[in-house]
Amino acid sequence: MTFLRALLLLPFVSTFLAPFGVTPASFAGEKSFTLTIHDHRFKPQTLRVPAGEKFSLVVVNADPTAEEFESNDFHVEKVIGGGKQMTFHVGPLTAGEYGFFGERHMDSALGRLFAE
Repeated sequence: MTFLRALLLLPFVSTFLAPFGVTPASFAGEKSFTLTIHDHRFKPQTLRVPAGEKFSLVVVNADPTAEEFESNDFHVEKVIGGGKQMTFHVGPLTAGEYGFFGERHMDSALGRLFAE
């Protein structure tokens, strides 16, 4: 397979593998973690990531309606359409606890990220 052909296939392969936590960033050695929004709740609600390292955070919105993924602690704020996903490059974070939430369903879409 030529380099150009492989390069053209990358977006299709990435789209297929993203729900399994494999993203282009993970190919580059950056760790990747996935959160799924389902029934206006995050799954998992708590996530453990390495402190002091950059990582990718893939947020999959499995709900039919849009949600605004937000964290004041690690400075993210984006609307993710229903049935869509978005990848955020985060960090490095110092050891500690960081909150995140879905702004459109703040009563149920709440979670914590622990950098260890």
